[in-house]
Amino acid sequence: MTEQPEAVPPRAQEVFGAALPVAERYVRLLATAGVERGLIGPREVGRLWERHVINCAVLSEAVPEGASVIDIGSGAGLPGLVLAIVRPDLDITLLEPLLRRTTFLNEAVEELGLANVTVRRGRAEEVAKDYAVDVVTARAVAPLDRLATWGLPLLRVGGEMLALKGERAAQELAEAEPVLRKLGVRRAELLLVGQGKVDPPTTLVRLVAERIPERGGRRSKRKGDRSPTSG
Repeated sequence: MTEQPEAVPPRAQEVFGAALPVAERYVRLLATAGVERGLIGPREVGRLWERHVINCAVLSEAVPEGASVIDIGSGAGLPGLVLAIVRPDLDITLLEPLLRRTTFLNEAVEELGLANVTVRRGRAEEVAKDYAVDVVTARAVAPLDRLATWGLPLLRVGGEMLALKGERAAQELAEAEPVLRKLGVRRAELLLVGQGKVDPPTTLVRLVAERIPERGGRRSKRKGDRSPTSG
């Protein structure tokens, strides 16, 4: 027998506001099609709200208004789809290399009526020349040094990478410091978001790009681009 999602917690209303019905539909998708297609483990169904959805939604506290965002390794849409639900002002690209996952993401975007989301199949290192966005997000994709190597080339100068990390966040940041310096990171810090909304608060590693690593070619002009002298 398939486990059922937990009841909608009161804090979900505080976090999602008017978008709560859309978030509820998304949780139902995760608990059904997400499990059936192997994107969510069956044991996670009973804690989708607290451990996954609200945990990702509070990331919105760190994202500037109207930002262009790429979520790399989106998987089942965590955190990218959640961010799109709670922040309709954002222009979000879900970047995912696996076909079965992009199929699910496209179906979810259509089912949820999210006009601010584009799904793209591919790897960050393959598409970096096409983007120069304000924010790159990621959750449970790779250790920070590798994640930064993939994500920073997608940013504009002055853009930010926001990586959701767990209790090893400080250690990962310290271990990645030599790589981050080489990649042109101007500032690296830990942030706690969602205090009072999720327990424990969500830990982010925030990286600000002073320069952008080699993209592997010319990029096309997209929302979030800046002129070569700006940033």
